[in-house]
Amino acid sequence: MPTFTVARQEFARLFISPLAWTILAVVQLLLGLLFAMSLADLMLNPHRVSEYAGVSEVIGTGLFRFATVVLLLVIPLLTMRTFSEERKSGTLDLFLSSPISLTAVVMGKFLGLMGFLTVMLALIGLMPFSLILGTNLDTGMLASGLLGLWLMMAAFTAAGIFISSLTREPTIAAIGGFGLLLGLWLMHALSFFEWQPAILGVTLPIAEVAREFSLLAHYDDLLFGIFDSGDVLFYVIFCGLFLAFTVQRLDMERQ
Repeated sequence: MPTFTVARQEFARLFISPLAWTILAVVQLLLGLLFAMSLADLMLNPHRVSEYAGVSEVIGTGLFRFATVVLLLVIPLLTMRTFSEERKSGTLDLFLSSPISLTAVVMGKFLGLMGFLTVMLALIGLMPFSLILGTNLDTGMLASGLLGLWLMMAAFTAAGIFISSLTREPTIAAIGGFGLLLGLWLMHALSFFEWQPAILGVTLPIAEVAREFSLLAHYDDLLFGIFDSGDVLFYVIFCGLFLAFTVQRLDMERQ
């Protein structure tokens, strides 16, 4: 299928890119340091376990939450080249003039990037799961947290691909992608606002609306082992919308 052909090409291109390998190494180094410091803190202060729902929450939840901050910074660097570099080098015209559907091209790029990020996710997951040799872990909580992290990766990737389709400069795509993701991230702060303005006698539940549309709010439930199909559906719809926007943008360029 054309989609998987594009996905394999994108996946292979990432693994021969020094930037991708550098990002993978830096992410593992940062998260590895946090993992080691968390273990050292737990060994020095074992009573902390009683304050949480076991080692899985102390180590795993903190690691996965910090990972989202790191990914917020690095995923735009991976997605910036998706279409902007193709446009700048002129190879995007080949895609636009080929018989392959734009949906197949966009989905192929997305799946290729997610393949690389899934490898990164597996390496991240090995850290807390390695503790199963010496302690009791809540594997369900860790698995739910990894699922949430994977869905967050997918959402960041879909948004970054869309931004990359808007420009021919990878640097601008990276900055724009980071700005969009940061804006979506900060939306979560609105969910803590108690202010509810009234317009024409109608009270606007800003906090509730912000929480429903917040990437972090849906991630937090999965992070603590609370699996809700609604949270998964939210990320699926989010990715679908941004990928559809990308297809529409490229279709406008083709015409």
